[in-house]
Amino acid sequence: MASFRQVAKRLVLGPPVRSDRMGQTLLPKRLALPVFASDPLSSVTYATQEILLILSLGGLAVLHLAPWVGLGVVLLLAVVVASYRQVVHAYPSGGGSYEVAARNLSRNSSLVVAAALMVDYVMTVAVSVAAGVDNLVSAVPALYPSRVWVAVGGVVLLVAVNLRGARESGRAFSVPTYLFVVSMGLTVVVGLVQAAVGHPPVAESAGWGIRPEQTDLTGIALVFLLLRAFASGCTALAGVEAISNGVPAFRRPKERNAGRTMLIMGGLAIGLFSGVTALAAVAGVRVAENPCDLIGFPGDCRSSGQRTVIAQLAAAVFGDGSVMFYVVQAGAALILVLAANTAFNGFPMLGSLLAQRRYLPRQLHTRGDRLAHSNGVIVLGVVSAVLIAAFGGSVTALIQLYIVGVFASFTLCQLGMVRHWNHELRRGEGDRGRIHRARLINAVGAVLTATVLCVVLATKFTHGAYLVVLAIPLLFLLMRGIHRHYRQVRRELEPESGELPSPSRVHAVVLVSAVHKPTLRALAFARATRPDTLTALTVEVDEADTHLLRSEWERLGVDFPLEVVESPYREITRPIVHRIKELRRSGPRDLVCVYIPDYVVGHWWEGLLHNQSALRLTWRLRFEPGVAVVSVPWQLDSSHLRDVDREHHPPGHVRRGLS
Repeated sequence: MASFRQVAKRLVLGPPVRSDRMGQTLLPKRLALPVFASDPLSSVTYATQEILLILSLGGLAVLHLAPWVGLGVVLLLAVVVASYRQVVHAYPSGGGSYEVAARNLSRNSSLVVAAALMVDYVMTVAVSVAAGVDNLVSAVPALYPSRVWVAVGGVVLLVAVNLRGARESGRAFSVPTYLFVVSMGLTVVVGLVQAAVGHPPVAESAGWGIRPEQTDLTGIALVFLLLRAFASGCTALAGVEAISNGVPAFRRPKERNAGRTMLIMGGLAIGLFSGVTALAAVAGVRVAENPCDLIGFPGDCRSSGQRTVIAQLAAAVFGDGSVMFYVVQAGAALILVLAANTAFNGFPMLGSLLAQRRYLPRQLHTRGDRLAHSNGVIVLGVVSAVLIAAFGGSVTALIQLYIVGVFASFTLCQLGMVRHWNHELRRGEGDRGRIHRARLINAVGAVLTATVLCVVLATKFTHGAYLVVLAIPLLFLLMRGIHRHYRQVRRELEPESGELPSPSRVHAVVLVSAVHKPTLRALAFARATRPDTLTALTVEVDEADTHLLRSEWERLGVDFPLEVVESPYREITRPIVHRIKELRRSGPRDLVCVYIPDYVVGHWWEGLLHNQSALRLTWRLRFEPGVAVVSVPWQLDSSHLRDVDREHHPPGHVRRGLS
């Protein structure tokens, strides 16, 4: 019968999918939107809050500037969406920013983009899940002490769903995404209508004061605070490029469907972010990084967290504890956790492309049972969970690391697109007017994103962004090192001109620990290869045991001499390796083939009782040139139990890589 591991795997992943059914896993627009757009849509739940958190450092006097900061974010978001629509149509093969940089800029530039994107994807998962848990805690405060474990559990759930494949994850995430869009849109519309008819919603924190950390903000100090708030609000742009990375996952015509999906995503993100920011200003929402800075905050500010902006708006519009309040909170929490799905689609695809080009381990290019890049999904989940635990699930701490990588990749991508359009103009093909417009869009996008990158570095560097500034060069060097290794291996393995020289002689050495069936089978196999010499070799650890072995050897009449190697220090591996080296020195062009009897067992615990010396010896002999190691299997009775289990294993259940 099937093993527990196989049953559990099938329950989590579902049945395996044949390679020729790849086309059936492609996404229509209604499923592609929740798969690729949940990240920028989910940022609505915390982008406004991050703006207010920074402005609150200056007290109540500067909170009225939040809508103007939000307007700057909206304009930037519109330009970036328009810019990446050009990427979708110009490079429908996928790869997004990395592919643009690789085609139009230098190799180093493309690797910087790849490193920045990988950091961005990891941070997307960490920030989205942590923010989702914060919204859940706003509805269920009792979960506050366990928020880190809840967040890690959310990452594990995302890994399991994404291992089932893109189409399955699209179906699983479509309902929460559309629930959030509808409930959040309804909150904004109802709240603004209430304000228009003279009954504006009032947030629970509207009457609170804020103890400012900075007072008398004027001139450069005020501008720096506004720039820092703008940089925090730019988290609304995270994930915008995901569709350009995942164009191959769309149904045909791929670029048209991807472009329309990006347009829908941009419209929804801009509308919801603008509405939430305006409604927060109308309702008088107050938040602070430290709840103890809120004058009038109820309860113990040291042991309980404050409600999120979304929770305060839902309570003000629909009533605290109402059905719609919990619907909005459920939608916000779910889309924030599921927003990480954008990264779970982008990171494995980017990892697969980099692995194919030998910049990452080849295992990341392998597809799993469900045609998903399983190893990339698992790596992203593990790193994100570790990051959440390391920062205690704090969105405020994690978000400082967030958008450096985003805008680094944005800027290099837009510069690459400008060069792409210049090349198109030189070729003299296509609609020159359309190309000029596209180049202008990308040029404006490059200038704006480069400016924002400078602002982000200046305002967030000392608040944690320096970690990302260090991580990106380290990833860059790692990818260069991996590529150098693969290139060196390819050079070493490349055949030289002419035929490979055959060995002058073949020496067969059969290792003997006892005279039994496995040893006799190994001797028979060695003799069948017709070597020039055949030696049976044993190591004398105990003189009495060696005497019994000789007696048994002579009694059975084995027609090969038994060579005994002494081991005064009771070692096995070193004397055998020393004897093999002597054979090699006698003929440098000779081949020494070592035959090792190997027990095949049916239970994991039996593996601990057998073959340990053989494993150590095999590993040591692998490093000896001119030596081949042959494992001669002998199936014990327990191994036959695996035959039944093997019948239940689906085709291809064992493949390269981690999974």
